[in-house]
Amino acid sequence: MFRGFATIVFWADDLEAARDWYARVLEMEPYFSRPGPDGKTAYYEFRVGDRQDELGLIDGRFRPPSAAPGRDATPGPGGAIMYWHVDDLEGTFARLLSLGAAEYQPVTAQGDSGFVTAAVVDPFGNVLGIMNNPHFLEMLDASA
Repeated sequence: MFRGFATIVFWADDLEAARDWYARVLEMEPYFSRPGPDGKTAYYEFRVGDRQDELGLIDGRFRPPSAAPGRDATPGPGGAIMYWHVDDLEGTFARLLSLGAAEYQPVTAQGDSGFVTAAVVDPFGNVLGIMNNPHFLEMLDASA
């Protein structure tokens, strides 16, 4: 049975630059790192938001052969988008773009019930989704 979001991981060919970029975006340092077999850092992890959801960054040298390449290579980003709830969607979207992300999906209302999404491609080729999600806020209120 699926129990909920546990960890999302992004690949980065320049892991240290990815760590620095996400530390700026999230305004925190990773809480965890792990070396690879050669002793060089292979993984960083951040805990984000109200439920301490996990965002992991993995050195691109461990990318599965079938995974899409980074932002500057073809065929480009794609696949599923994992959306993070943010309180200020337009401000967060503008900040991500100012930090070097590229627009992937503009700010888009999904009907008229308050669900609004946007997505960017980070400087390392990963799609990062953000949204206003009334259901997320209802769940937080119910668990308080």
